[in-house]
Amino acid sequence: MIQNRSALFLWLALGIIWGCNFIFMKWATDLITPLQVVLARVAIGFIPVLVFASVKKQLSINHMRHAKHFFVMACLAAAVYYYGFAKATSLLPSGIVGAMSGAIPLFSLVASLLFLRNETIGWLKILSLFIGFLGVFLIARPFDVGFAGASVEGVLNILLGSISLGMSFVYARKYVVPLNISAAALATYQLGFATLILFFFTDLQGIGRITESAVATWSLVLGLGILGTGLAYIIYYYLVSELGAVTASSVTYLPPIVALLIGAILVGEPIELLDYVATGLIVSGAILINRKNRDFGPRMKNYPPGLDD
Repeated sequence: MIQNRSALFLWLALGIIWGCNFIFMKWATDLITPLQVVLARVAIGFIPVLVFASVKKQLSINHMRHAKHFFVMACLAAAVYYYGFAKATSLLPSGIVGAMSGAIPLFSLVASLLFLRNETIGWLKILSLFIGFLGVFLIARPFDVGFAGASVEGVLNILLGSISLGMSFVYARKYVVPLNISAAALATYQLGFATLILFFFTDLQGIGRITESAVATWSLVLGLGILGTGLAYIIYYYLVSELGAVTASSVTYLPPIVALLIGAILVGEPIELLDYVATGLIVSGAILINRKNRDFGPRMKNYPPGLDD
């Protein structure tokens, strides 16, 4: 239970912000390419994070000796991860993509089991994986012929983004957390490097089309960039400092539910009862994983969050 009212308000606000990201991506990708959306989102979100870290005096030129690690994290936890979900929202209902984002902790656990020697598997982990991936299976509907086509590519892109972020957690635990660099500084370097990487690979032709719709423009600039990336990082770090990593990370249970409700109620996307059941299974699996791994909190508190994480 969160006793601090300010922290509780920000905890709820962050869950809603991350949950809204999916409909913002949907509206933006209607006019420009997913890669252009990701570039703009990361570049705009980088600015408030840079200002925050600078005011806190947490940046240092000496940190650049670890640039190779920042580069890898920029690819795994920003560029590839954000692209996977942006591409998926261009192909699937935003609520479905948001619901499946709840499976990210499942992929993090799988990556940990595969690549971390000290990670062991027990019955609770097996159960959480089974429950969570059952939800993913149900929401992906491989058994539904009418749900084929673009949905297959969309689900594959969700898997791409989730696996990439899951791998970033493992990489961070092994190579980034031991550096003892502040979370705000890590986020700044991650977003900064991601901006450079994305700028190099993104075809900017037609990006100006975003201005054809005020809704799409504000979704990208304010929704995804300033709020969904920049402010979200800052709020997350505040919650970690006030509540601890484990309690703060519980905010990741909210976005799948928020995204599904926005898609169904506010936007009128075709969300079925099975989607709600599947989302419940995915979130339940993530909660079980968090209960099992609650002792990781203090060691992981400097992690840059990956969510729309």
